[in-house]
Amino acid sequence: MVQIGYTMMTEQAGPRELVDHVVRAEEAGFDFSVTSDHYFPWLRTQGHSPYAWSVLGAAAQATSRIPLMTYVTCPTRRYHPAVVAQKAATMQLLSQGRFRLGLGSGENLNEHVVGGGWPSADVRHEMLEEAVDVIRALFEGGHVNRRGKHFDVESARLWDLPDQPPPIGIAVSGEQSCSLAGRLADLVIATEPKAGLLEAFDRHGGQGKPRVGQLPVCYDRDRDAAIKRAHAQFRWFGNGWKVNSELPHPDAFEAATQFVTPDDVADSIPCGDDPEAFVEAVRPYAEAGFTEIALVQIGGESQPEYLDWSAKTLLPALHDALG
Repeated sequence: MVQIGYTMMTEQAGPRELVDHVVRAEEAGFDFSVTSDHYFPWLRTQGHSPYAWSVLGAAAQATSRIPLMTYVTCPTRRYHPAVVAQKAATMQLLSQGRFRLGLGSGENLNEHVVGGGWPSADVRHEMLEEAVDVIRALFEGGHVNRRGKHFDVESARLWDLPDQPPPIGIAVSGEQSCSLAGRLADLVIATEPKAGLLEAFDRHGGQGKPRVGQLPVCYDRDRDAAIKRAHAQFRWFGNGWKVNSELPHPDAFEAATQFVTPDDVADSIPCGDDPEAFVEAVRPYAEAGFTEIALVQIGGESQPEYLDWSAKTLLPALHDALG
C-alpha cells in the first residue's frame, strides 16, 4: 500500500504557520509528514526559512499520530553529526517514536553560511558516511571518542536516548549515493521517480527497506493562478540536483531559471483542481516502487484550502487509484 505524505516546506511559511499546517494535515488524513531543513529559501519569492528543528519540536507536541521526518538534514557542515544525533534522539522522545532522521549530502545554498568552501560531491559523500557512523555510535549509548578524516568527537554521550533510535534515511540521486544508502540507511529518499535509483539501492543492501519519494503540486481552483504561483516559487525544481546542490544563493537560482516559462512549469507540476492530474503525477512514483510519497503544496498561504481539498477529494482519489 502506498502512503501519501504532507511536506512542511520551511522555505514558504513561518514557524507557527508550519505547525498549524501539519496539525491540519494530520486531521485531513495524511499518512506521514516530512520537513525541509534550510537556511535559505530557493527563491526570494518563497520568503521564509525558519529553523526546522524548532518547528519539529513544536509539531511533535501539537500532533499525536502523524509521523515526522527531516527531508533532509545535512549532518556535515552547518551541523556537526554529534549535534544531529542529539537533536534526533530528542525528537524521537518528544514525538514518542514518530520521528525519522532523513539525511543528505547537502546543498551549497544552505551550508555555505558557516564558511570553509563547498566540497566536491565525492568528498561530501565521504563526509556523509563518516557522519552516519558517528550518529549511529551515539545512538548506541556510552561515550564516543573518534578521530576521523572529517570529524572529531571528544567524549560525547547522549544522556536522553529513546528505547528505539530513529530510523535513518539517506537521500539518493545516483549510483554513489545509492551505494551509501544501501549499506548504511534504514530507508531511502529521492525526489525523482526513477526505478533505477531504487534498483541500485537494492543492489547495495536496500532490499525490503522503505523508499520515500517527493513531488511538488500546486492546487488552486483557478488553474492560471496555480501556474503563476508555481512559476514564481518553484521553477528551480527542474534544474536537477547536480545543479541545485551547487548554487550558493537565491539570486543564483533566480539567474539560473530566468528562461523557465510558466508553460514549462505547468508541464512538470500538476496545477489546478483536477484530482486526476495529481493522481497521474504521483503514479510514476508508485510504479517505480516508492512505498511512501510526500506531496509539496506550493505556496504557504494556499495550505489551508489545499488541506481541506485533500481531505475531501485528493486523498480519496489517490487511495482509490494507488491503494
